[in-house]
Amino acid sequence: MRILAVDTTAPCGSIAILEDARLVAEINVVSTTTHSARLLSSIRFLLDANHLDIHDIEGFAVSPGPGSFTGIRIGLSTVKSFAFASGRPVAPVSSLQALAWKLRDSQARLVCPMLDAKKGEIYAALYQIEGGRMKECIAQGAYLPGDFLSGLPAHRNILFIGTGTDLFRSKILDSLKDKARFSSRSPFIAYEVGRLGCELLKAKKGVSSVELEPLYFRKSQAEEKH
Repeated sequence: MRILAVDTTAPCGSIAILEDARLVAEINVVSTTTHSARLLSSIRFLLDANHLDIHDIEGFAVSPGPGSFTGIRIGLSTVKSFAFASGRPVAPVSSLQALAWKLRDSQARLVCPMLDAKKGEIYAALYQIEGGRMKECIAQGAYLPGDFLSGLPAHRNILFIGTGTDLFRSKILDSLKDKARFSSRSPFIAYEVGRLGCELLKAKKGVSSVELEPLYFRKSQAEEKH
């Protein structure tokens, strides 16, 4: 199955084309330009470079969140348009799950993806990875850093990844001491979104363009004002 995977949940966006589990091509971008200014042109470039058309894509994978509200809306609206026009299914894959899956080949058994949620909060979860499978130990959500860290097993080594890790590194070390480990892997997750999305699509667990919804753990600033 040929899949186009998209992640726009953070300023550093990424897109990828996969043939089943195999990465065919990807674009990773850190830029001051917005996703709306570069996403479609990046997709077009990736397709052209591989002599493909959007009609050659058999399924889509996208991260519906958590992350930037604006970025999420841009990514979802783009994928919704493609899926609606083609009738192809979409696999929604959490950005936290995709970040954790980046560390599947590490020696760590416990992995903690942590994203900066602004307003002094984090988006985070705790996963156990074993035998190529990932189990959610602490549910993904929006947390105060201290509250989340106090719920982690302090006697176990935990590998952290994500923008929240950089922001709250001192709090993590204060809480877990030498049990805290920090990944240097990149923040780009389109490939991981595609890998996990491929499994969902093969299991017939994809959704239609109409069913695709954002994954929010709190209201946006505009919604709060309203």
